[in-house]
Amino acid sequence: MPKAEPFPETFAALKGILKAHAKRMIVTVDKPGNFQVASPTLKDRKGRPLFFAAVKTNKSTVSYHLMPLYGNKALRAKMSPELQKRMNGMACMNFTTIEPAQLKELAAITKKGIAGFKNVKLPWA
Repeated sequence: MPKAEPFPETFAALKGILKAHAKRMIVTVDKPGNFQVASPTLKDRKGRPLFFAAVKTNKSTVSYHLMPLYGNKALRAKMSPELQKRMNGMACMNFTTIEPAQLKELAAITKKGIAGFKNVKLPWA
């Protein structure tokens, strides 16, 4: 019997944030426990679509990776203390569960991140 994925509700809620924007992005990975989206216009150094965000199920948490947080201190500064406590590095947050208010805030941050990501100046472009 296959092992059940841990944290299915948390993964589904976080994936829902990214799925809401999937029509404007490129879905690069859509597997159980792993959902990733990339920019449809920006490319990395090797010419692949530039990574934007991901939701991944780990052993003890569900990680939400949002690259616009990495390069945008103003966006990180607007995050509530509750979300800031979940930060692991500059662009990753870890959850076991997520409150509706946090989900709503994260959806808004993701939307702002998409808007700002369109104007990113890449050193190799």
